[in-house]
Amino acid sequence: MSPEAPSPREAILQFLNSLQSPARILVAISGGSDSTGLLLLLDEVVKAAPHLKISLCAATVDHALRADSADEAREVAALCTSLGIAHTIMTWQGDKPKTGIMAAAREARYGLLANAAESVAADLIVTGHTFDDQRETLAMRGIRTAQISTGIADAVLFDRRFWILRPLLFSTRADIRAFLRERGTRWIDDPSNEDMRYERVRTRQRLSADASAEQDIRAAWEERLALSSRGAEWLDRHFRLHGGLLGQVMPDGLRQDRAVLDYALGRLTAVFGGQPFVPGRAQMERLLRFAGGGDPGRMTVGRVVFDLRRDGLYFSRETRGTTPLVLQPGEAGVWDGRFRVRNGSAIATRIEGQAGRSSLIPLLVLDPRVKPEERNEEGWGRGLPKAAWRRAMASAPVLSADKAPLSPETAGAIGLTPYFAPFDRFLTRFDFIFANRLSAVFATAPYARPPLRSIDGKTI
Repeated sequence: MSPEAPSPREAILQFLNSLQSPARILVAISGGSDSTGLLLLLDEVVKAAPHLKISLCAATVDHALRADSADEAREVAALCTSLGIAHTIMTWQGDKPKTGIMAAAREARYGLLANAAESVAADLIVTGHTFDDQRETLAMRGIRTAQISTGIADAVLFDRRFWILRPLLFSTRADIRAFLRERGTRWIDDPSNEDMRYERVRTRQRLSADASAEQDIRAAWEERLALSSRGAEWLDRHFRLHGGLLGQVMPDGLRQDRAVLDYALGRLTAVFGGQPFVPGRAQMERLLRFAGGGDPGRMTVGRVVFDLRRDGLYFSRETRGTTPLVLQPGEAGVWDGRFRVRNGSAIATRIEGQAGRSSLIPLLVLDPRVKPEERNEEGWGRGLPKAAWRRAMASAPVLSADKAPLSPETAGAIGLTPYFAPFDRFLTRFDFIFANRLSAVFATAPYARPPLRSIDGKTI
């Protein structure tokens, strides 16, 4: 532990004092040292400080990937019972993928934790990520990019539903294990943590201590927060949205600070392209050179067509590569990474790209601020470059049943709202300001604010 870093207990006390209260916390506990330490530290501090008005509950996700996992989950349940903490076991059901198992398990884990939090009326979820996890993540990302990384975020909004907070992110695993040994508490060692097939394990083996890493991470966080705020201001001043499908950056917006343009344009590309991540460094360099060059033309980056003209940079989703989505009555899903669709009708509904189709049914709900008399192709596209507008229109979703247009009554039962792929599943607090401003631009619901009254001692 560095001289500046608080002990695990001090970190937990600072965290609890930063929360809005009263609050009910769902603790994600696997039985490993980090999450077991987190639970015991929280339990100790909460019981010693009843004035905080905070209660605890816990959940264990059984990924059902090992023969012993169910027994380990029951062992965790027994620990929680001994502490008087309500506990639930959530099991990952169904077939498991042959490849990408770690990423799939992560998705399943957070989805199950959110369901557990909902069932017990928890206000937030906490996980036992540590400074060791942070250093491993930074090392792995450093291999892939030269950009400064913020690493693991201390607060993430999952699926627009629950904030996931990581109060031990600057505490070391060694300190947490020392705390557990002092109390005579054992933990479960997951054999996958020693499996060299996984990149994180290989990275862990070659890492050495770096006392300056904490300061570097906090500096990167401050830089990212500042970019998010400046990016939001840039949206207000220089970005226009047409019909929910066509973006436009005004000419002056292309002459702003390069770091802000890189941040904002990268995230807009991900949103319009339906991608969870911004384009890579090489692609962004190409895009920024093109946008700042001043010569009219077109280029495609991250499934988005950019059209540079004298009155600004226009962009929309390219028409290739869209995959149809079929939803049964009552089902919901995300189409093309750009629209969340909920089928409230009584029939199966197909959502696909509009290219080559004539129906405009979905466009009626993309931007509620548009006047009724303007809700047609001519009204929305008036004054815009025809080619850019046609491309945008061709990227629109179309609803049908058995390849026939839906009746107005059936179409009215289909909920269709913009989906922001880089934000709506996992939104870090570093991007919160920008993402929330983008929600206002698209006239969608704002994101839930973090359940905190202060961060690092600063009131928010």
